Amino acid sequence: MQRLKEKLDKLYSHYRQSFSSKDPVWVLHRFPDARDIEITGLITASYSYGQVEQINKFTEKLLSRIGNKPYEFTINFTKRKDKKFLKDLNYRFNSTDDLAELFYSISKALNEHGSLKNLFMKTFRADSENIIEALSGFVSYLSSFSNNKIGDRRNYFNYLLPNPTNKSTCKRMNLFLRWMVRKDEIDTGLWKEINKSKLIMPVDVHVARVSKNLRLVKRKSVDLKFALELTETLKKFDADDPVKYDFALCHIGIDGLKI
Repeated sequence: MQRLKEKLDKLYSHYRQSFSSKDPVWVLHRFPDARDIEITGLITASYSYGQVEQINKFTEKLLSRIGNKPYEFTINFTKRKDKKFLKDLNYRFNSTDDLAELFYSISKALNEHGSLKNLFMKTFRADSENIIEALSGFVSYLSSFSNNKIGDRRNYFNYLLPNPTNKSTCKRMNLFLRWMVRKDEIDTGLWKEINKSKLIMPVDVHVARVSKNLRLVKRKSVDLKFALELTETLKKFDADDPVKYDFALCHIGIDGLKI
């Protein structure tokens, strides 16, 4: 395990000093305003499924369409007047309607709470073991503004905001929290009130495969318990910041690295 820790630490050090990777996180670094970073981060993370090239293409197209002013567009968003700016911004099985619902939900959060951080902090407790309870409250609030119905095509909106109550890994929401809470050359560290040791590893099929191959987890089912087990294992490498290894584990697959 010590040898593996050294390799992962080396990969982490490499990526925190190099912007050569095509990871979606880099789009956040173009904005100086925390409000723009929060909104771009949540939308980018929500759509971070599929091939990374397609994720980046979608994000760039969206930002261009809204004039590279995420906060200004979102705080004033109404479906009636602004949905036209999102025309044809479909991504895989998520439609323009889903994107409009997401902007509407974020707009409601901003107008009621002032920021996405303030919304998250409404249910976060510093003495909690991790961020699961707060994440559930955060996602439940945002999802409450959707017009989705059981069996309706709009149910795909819920895919953009996975909730830990459903026992999924919630990879994309945990990715968003990593971007907001951790602070280094990769992650923004905007949410200083949250201890990074509370974070949970963002786990998708790629990270799960690499983690199994490296024998970091014993659980076979890729679910919330898998993500928690992986996080606990990585705490043996760094108890204060286990999620820092996400970038390394993820890019072993994305960049075709050998370890």
